[in-house]
Amino acid sequence: MLEIFANPKPERDYQITMTCPEFTCLCPMTGQPDFAVFTISYVPDQWCVELKSLKIYLWSFRNEGVFHEAVTNRVLDDLVAALQPRSMTVCALFNVRGGITTEVKIDYQKP
Repeated sequence: MLEIFANPKPERDYQITMTCPEFTCLCPMTGQPDFAVFTISYVPDQWCVELKSLKIYLWSFRNEGVFHEAVTNRVLDDLVAALQPRSMTVCALFNVRGGITTEVKIDYQKP
């Protein structure tokens, strides 16, 4: 589902940051919608992610009941599997729910 394309400058380290302010999933306990801003930053190796496919991928969670921690880890795992980046950080800032804002941040470094 995630489309990739060849990194135009694989010999150079540079960072790509994408902010996705319209992420939505469902609370697995109540079924109510959860809204988040996802920020994805990575240093590509051989591949970059195509943005429209990333948008459609993130939209696929709209009707899925999933905990914040689980969905953030899944997004990181799926992007790392597709891109094999040199490094990546995924940060999800979820809107207030019951007086609590949740931020989940995960870092990946290529071994």
